[in-house]
Amino acid sequence: MAAPTYVLGTGLSHDGSVCLLADGVIALAIEKERLTRIKHDGGNDRLAMEYVLDRAGITLDEVAVVVQNENFGMFREGNAEYGGSGRLLGDATNVVTISHHLAHAYSAFGGCPFDETAVLVVDGCGNAHEDCLDLAGAHLPTGVPPGLGHLYFEKDSYYAAEGGTLRPVVKDFSPWGAKGWPVTPPSTLHSIGGVYRAFSGYVFGGFDDSGKLMGLAPYGRPGRFDQPIFELEAGRVLVRREALEAFTAPRASRPGLKDDFQYYADLAYWVQREVERALLHLVRDRYERWPSPNLSYAGGVALNAVANSRILRETGFRRLYVQPAAGDNGLAIGCAYYGWLEVLGRERVRHDQSTYFGPRHPAEEVRKAVEAAGGRVRAEQPADVVEETARLLAEGKVVGWYQGGAEFGPRALGHRSILAHPGVPGLRDHINRDIKFREDFRPFAPSVILQEAATYFDCEGHDSPHMILVFDVRPEWREALVNVVHEDGSARLQTVTEQSEPRYFRLLRAFQRRTGLPVLLNTSLNRRGMPIVESPQEALSFFLECGLDALVLGDLLITKTPRPDGPQPRRTPVPLENPGPEDVPLIGRRVTGVALAFQTPDGTGAGLPPSADKVVLTFGDRSDPLELAPDAFKLLSLCDGRRTYADIGAEIPVETGYLLRFAAVLSRHGILDHVAR
Repeated sequence: MAAPTYVLGTGLSHDGSVCLLADGVIALAIEKERLTRIKHDGGNDRLAMEYVLDRAGITLDEVAVVVQNENFGMFREGNAEYGGSGRLLGDATNVVTISHHLAHAYSAFGGCPFDETAVLVVDGCGNAHEDCLDLAGAHLPTGVPPGLGHLYFEKDSYYAAEGGTLRPVVKDFSPWGAKGWPVTPPSTLHSIGGVYRAFSGYVFGGFDDSGKLMGLAPYGRPGRFDQPIFELEAGRVLVRREALEAFTAPRASRPGLKDDFQYYADLAYWVQREVERALLHLVRDRYERWPSPNLSYAGGVALNAVANSRILRETGFRRLYVQPAAGDNGLAIGCAYYGWLEVLGRERVRHDQSTYFGPRHPAEEVRKAVEAAGGRVRAEQPADVVEETARLLAEGKVVGWYQGGAEFGPRALGHRSILAHPGVPGLRDHINRDIKFREDFRPFAPSVILQEAATYFDCEGHDSPHMILVFDVRPEWREALVNVVHEDGSARLQTVTEQSEPRYFRLLRAFQRRTGLPVLLNTSLNRRGMPIVESPQEALSFFLECGLDALVLGDLLITKTPRPDGPQPRRTPVPLENPGPEDVPLIGRRVTGVALAFQTPDGTGAGLPPSADKVVLTFGDRSDPLELAPDAFKLLSLCDGRRTYADIGAEIPVETGYLLRFAAVLSRHGILDHVAR
């Protein structure tokens, strides 16, 4: 039997990833953050590439072609290094570099269920005009002055896909965003995605907060803000800079959001509606330029599930496919498909719509992880783990559900999930507070058997397998599904079939037999600021530090061993691998002493010099003290279990990103813990 033809795709933007195709089918894919445990990690791809090749059991020499993309540049200085570190590629010659929106487009086209489709890409920022490989034949509404192609960047692109080929129809560009305002788009000036991210940072303070803004918007009211953010003309979306000038006081702390919650909710409502208005204008124009019954969609803006549902209902397109990893983590998939279809010239193989691209962890690895947890857990193998899990869920328990290879992308779809009863009062608040450690307004999504979905949700006969569309919950079911109904009566839906995920489907049926509901609350197996767990070890570690009642690892049911002095507390301080502005640090439990050390000028000990020489930390579980630079004392003195990093940053004259990176190092060494929320 002939060996498969392998194509490797790699994306080196933020949310870096690597994808391996075997004979045109996705064999493995991994996001870099799942390996480094640093949210949105990107850049150098060596670790992720080695992981994928090792798990596939092949070497780079067995790969026919490698296709790559990074956002700003085209690897003009070669492929041997990136970000100052060596890459696995070295001086390999079978490497092709493509531009950003082209990679996004192929991720949507390669994975969609259509033979003919329009393809739309909308994001924060793509490659510079001078680097784009897909300009020929496209309508370019932006006039890019000669010699300034390096200053204009992709903001939206539209393609026609038919006969197995992709051609550009419209590509729009924008200069870089102006500086000087708190809500300046951190990308191109006229970028829909840039505006959404800018206001997300204004309200929440972090990179990973666009989803929060969408979750906050239903709490808002119309009328408080009424000026348009965007100017819409002839299919173009332009940002009105004057609409941003009034926003000069970003929310600086977690208490600030709670103290003026309605203001920020009204702001989120306005921004969300403006983004929907802009997208509908854009999509309607593009449909007129190349109509198709089908639309395939990628780019970070495609993760806005509320807007997606309006595109499906209010434009000429009748069917919508949103690439599940629509953000930059999906670039590797697009690169791989480009290599198969364009570089090698092979025929497209229809994708089965699965997102379970992570490697399966063998039973021996699971056994070792359980053994390493020692006496803290009890493991058993029920006669039918699905039925036993359904029983626990029906009783109101919250269960971690870990099965097979991990999902690729931001949504847990039944392999790395936290599951709960959708109707038991109080479970939503408990999961947000004691398990996810996140804001109490954040909603949870329902998983529902596809054939039953229309009974509970006004989904108009549409399926939503990737949890990326929002539909209204039917009024008569809102109380029974209270934990998955958002403030405006909607829910971000995942529909499940026996073909898409047989074991998860069987669990939903077993739960339905016990409760009458073919619906479960489903959220990702992680906490705020933490990537979704990849390995059994990570799943067990998370299980032990949060309020989960049980964890299902394959066929094993894991519970916590009761402590001799009483039940295990649900909420304990925790280290964080990637703390964010809203996390609340305190001195780690391992630290038994913090002292300033001074060196006197003359060695006599008379008087103290004006500043300390170092900070000395002592620990209960190690004999040697740890010494830090004296600047660390100011940070440690403010870590009182009440202040957030945003609060601390307001008192320390240091850049927020540097503060958080330093805090991450201290957390990894056990010097800082964080209040579990």
